[in-house]
Amino acid sequence: MYEILKTILLSLLPISELRGGLAYAIAVGMPVASAFIISVISNVLVIPVVFFFLDYLHKHFLKIKFYENLFHRHIERSRKKIEKHIGTKWEYIFLWLFVAIPLPMTGAYTGTLLAWFFRLDRKKSYLALALGVVTAGIIVTLFMIGLLNVF
Repeated sequence: MYEILKTILLSLLPISELRGGLAYAIAVGMPVASAFIISVISNVLVIPVVFFFLDYLHKHFLKIKFYENLFHRHIERSRKKIEKHIGTKWEYIFLWLFVAIPLPMTGAYTGTLLAWFFRLDRKKSYLALALGVVTAGIIVTLFMIGLLNVF
């Protein structure tokens, strides 16, 4: 039971996310299918929570003059430069691939932040992000199984 809770916690944390939770679960001997399902579900549950906090905390933070100036001067300017490339048929595929690559800073938290920042459609973003988490889970699982077979 302790391993399950630790797997869930690691999969929810922004630093480790799915990569840490799944790797931990497999390394401690949890059945691969169980480790995969627990880690993926836990990490996918992060997506609506992050959207919620970004939507509502951002409104409150805009009341702080420093944040408002920073956001409108630098962040909005960057968004406008990049947004001319958004709106293509590839944006959700890129979002999926971004989250699917199991590297630091490419997980559900950052992917959700990008989808929110560029004001992408929520349902399509949620699907792309969830598919990215599943894909990353498959990659990490295959890596862990192969790594365990080497040792």
